[in-house]
Amino acid sequence: MNWNYRSPWWLPGSHLQTIYAAKGWCRLGNKPPVWQRQRWDTTDNDFIDVDWLSTSTTPQAGRAKDHPADQYPPLLVLFHGLEGSSASHYAQAFANEVQRLGWQMAVPHFRGCSGEMNLAPRAYHSGDFQEVDWILKRFRSCHKGPLVAVGISLGGNALMKWAGQVRHDASKTVHAIASVSAPLDLTASGQAIDSGINRLLYARMFLESMKPRAFTKLAQYPRLFDAQAMQKVTTLFAFDELFTAPLHGFKDAKDYWLRASAKPELSEVAIPACIINAQNDPFVPAPCLPTVEEVSSYVELYQPKEGGHVGFASGVFPGTLQALPQAVLAWFKSKI
Repeated sequence: MNWNYRSPWWLPGSHLQTIYAAKGWCRLGNKPPVWQRQRWDTTDNDFIDVDWLSTSTTPQAGRAKDHPADQYPPLLVLFHGLEGSSASHYAQAFANEVQRLGWQMAVPHFRGCSGEMNLAPRAYHSGDFQEVDWILKRFRSCHKGPLVAVGISLGGNALMKWAGQVRHDASKTVHAIASVSAPLDLTASGQAIDSGINRLLYARMFLESMKPRAFTKLAQYPRLFDAQAMQKVTTLFAFDELFTAPLHGFKDAKDYWLRASAKPELSEVAIPACIINAQNDPFVPAPCLPTVEEVSSYVELYQPKEGGHVGFASGVFPGTLQALPQAVLAWFKSKI
């Protein structure tokens, strides 16, 4: 990737770079994108909600077969992070750049993340590559132009996990993929977020939405987990031990973090892929980042010294969040 990222001088340190972007201060002055929601029924009698950028062609229009594919603009599919949505700062930043380029964009919400609780007992998790596979194939069936996908944090791990699982078949669905700030080694990242100041700054923040959502799921399925035990949860490990792992077929949290990690399968990726991780990401310790020897020849690694977790602000104060989507979309353009 041809991108020489440097954090602005007025935004020092991993925590400031992460929190500044996440809280939306960089977006002041940017007009929020407008989304159009579409509900997709799943094969297990559930649903996911897909938000299309308002300038995007509807999927029904994309089914027309009497025009060549090159008449359709590229479609960017963005998989959000833990507790994310189309309202997340990174989704809005990508939407602004997509609009500038005249591309199309869609944000499929993992189950329960669209503002309405899903129907099935299951929720979503970091290694949910089967769901990613179904979603991408659905987009492929309704869009005739180039199709690319970017995954942010949890969504990035799930997307790379998918690519490692399907290998060469990935090229039948998408042209290229990218992950940003993905916790590709979930054990290392889980331990990092549950430790020290990270536990106070980030684990608590995530749990403030994850626990109420779990209790809503418990109201649907009263025997799903122990309510008293959930009340005492203060770490992501404890949450995954009680909720995520058993709900999705894993033995326990350790088994989930091990089996859902994408890093062991990066050597199997057989489609152009770009993996972006800042070395100062508070969620993803630098020693656990993948090396060139651990990935296939299709994978490009970009590991700048700064950027935080999905931060990458740039410019003079109050800055902008456009550097990241500009770099990722420029890389995609070189692959389609």
